Amino acid sequence: MSHIRETFAIRLGQRLQHQRQARSWALSELADRSGVSTAMISKIERGEANATAIVLGKLSAAFGQTLSTLLAGVDKKADRHSKRAEQSVWKDSQTGYVRRALSPPNDGPLQLTEILLPAGARVNYPAAAYSFIHQQVWLIKGKLVVEMGEEQYRLQAGDCLEFGPPADTSFANESDENCRYLVAILVR
Repeated sequence: MSHIRETFAIRLGQRLQHQRQARSWALSELADRSGVSTAMISKIERGEANATAIVLGKLSAAFGQTLSTLLAGVDKKADRHSKRAEQSVWKDSQTGYVRRALSPPNDGPLQLTEILLPAGARVNYPAAAYSFIHQQVWLIKGKLVVEMGEEQYRLQAGDCLEFGPPADTSFANESDENCRYLVAILVR
């Protein structure tokens, strides 16, 4: 693990532990609420494991936060200007999924995130991750398949999709080229 990733993993672990303790939750309660094992949560909190996008999605949903809010809290600054060079970037080591927090990390109600989803990658999120947000996805480049519960949408560059009621959701890039999209989230 590189020094930068190691440092981020430690800060992320501290952030998760702080969020859990602020709610007076034991590891077992967070595990029950998120569906992530206590052993994995403990490893993440100690900075010994890199969480995948799926695991972080489950944990953020258990906290009633967006993934962007959870990750932004790792490098929190009170600023209204978000310079590209200073934007928080996180990569899922399992899928290659990369998310860049575009919005200033100040817990504002509108959050913009740029996603790079590699060719052949799929990321799944539980319905609970969508229960407290309104979300739209705008495809910038490539092709993206979004499955929300029983509904499936095939997006091409320029398409925009508004999410409906919370449902288990997957984002899949079935093409042989990377796709890039913008996620706009309004926290309710």
